Amino acid sequence: MASTPAGASLAKSLFPAVGAAGTAALRLAFSAVILTLILRPWRLRLDRAGWRAVVSYGLSLGLMNLLFYLSLDRIPLGIAVALEFTGPLAVAVAASRRPVDFLWVVLAAAGLWLLLPTAGAAEPLDPLGVACALGAGACWAAYIVFGRRASLKGGMPTVALASLIAAAAVLPIGLAQAGAALIAPSLLPYALGVALLSSALPYAIEVWVLARMPARVFGTLLSVEPAFAALSGLLFLGEALSLPQWLGVAAVAAASAGVTATRARG
Repeated sequence: MASTPAGASLAKSLFPAVGAAGTAALRLAFSAVILTLILRPWRLRLDRAGWRAVVSYGLSLGLMNLLFYLSLDRIPLGIAVALEFTGPLAVAVAASRRPVDFLWVVLAAAGLWLLLPTAGAAEPLDPLGVACALGAGACWAAYIVFGRRASLKGGMPTVALASLIAAAAVLPIGLAQAGAALIAPSLLPYALGVALLSSALPYAIEVWVLARMPARVFGTLLSVEPAFAALSGLLFLGEALSLPQWLGVAAVAAASAGVTATRARG
């Protein structure tokens, strides 16, 4: 949870040089190279349904990253992550029909109401930034659905293949925005740092942790990530949130933790 927001904070520092789209392209390209070397996706043997799942998985991954970085360009990190968390929260609630989930939906809706741009807010958020963050959440939901289908077809190597597809989809957009600056040698160490902090390191840690911890406990703990992101934005980017915004981040995190913690073991 500390690694991913730290990577996002570092990524935001690249925006003045290559823009949000350029940063997303760099992150995805370096992540794809790292994951390809580790997972060796060339060993995969997929049928037509498997390829459809992997391509959908990769495109949702690419669009999720692009929209998330576009949101970071306009709104604080903690709020962007909280809004993005509505995606996996919606997937979890949609998979259940228990009355208690209505409570988590209400709590998440209250958090969103505190975060969305309103006329009465002292410093209303950029509407386009909010829309991009919510769009990233929708892509995260698709990423979960298609990622599960892809993993059933080919296991872990599908993550690397999907990363290659995501990088190929976003790289032309990044080049269109940043041009030759995208391959400036001075930026490459920072891009590598973003890829390691945002993708390679948290993925590796998650695999290690999930082998030793029940998935429900892991998901509950992971729900605190919006709070980590808000603290990361405050420490590294100087993004101070108002009290209602902190309450909104906390409400979304609590709803995500609640729906995960109360899910049936099945």
